[in-house]
Amino acid sequence: MPTDAEIMSLYRSGDTEKAFSALTEAYRERLYWHIRRFTCSHEDTDDLLQDTFVKIWTGLPGFREDARLFTWIYRIATNEALNFLRKKKTRGLIGKEPLENILWKQVDEDPYFNGNALQRELHKAIQTLPPRQKAVFNMRYFDGLSYNDISDILGISPGALKASYHHAYMKIRDRLEKIF
Repeated sequence: MPTDAEIMSLYRSGDTEKAFSALTEAYRERLYWHIRRFTCSHEDTDDLLQDTFVKIWTGLPGFREDARLFTWIYRIATNEALNFLRKKKTRGLIGKEPLENILWKQVDEDPYFNGNALQRELHKAIQTLPPRQKAVFNMRYFDGLSYNDISDILGISPGALKASYHHAYMKIRDRLEKIF
């Protein structure tokens, strides 16, 4: 798997085809699952992943390297996912069905989901969280990112992120305790 330094070296050397291949090889799967936890849909995730790579690639000339490539890429992917949810929520309000219900249905109807009932309810509980709490919870719990990395991605202090994660954890725990 190519490193961020190797990707940037290829890009700076002008070998853009290899740089793009290295970029997608290094990040395709990680970003797919990161975005998928927001959308709960394979089709929506594929579309957003493609949009994310386009934004990364078109933004790369302006990447100043004062941030790490990893956190810059995750910021773009997270913003794409949150913007998607915002748009979907607006459309849901027009159609009178809350976004939470739409996402729950997608979890239940997902043909690729292979978890047990507890895992399914965990994913449904995550969908009840406000967008930023959802982002913090997913990045910390599933991606195993440090609070410092999440801080770089979201632009929120590590202390605030710890509080946000704790609130998200408590909401999820309370919901799961009522079910199980």
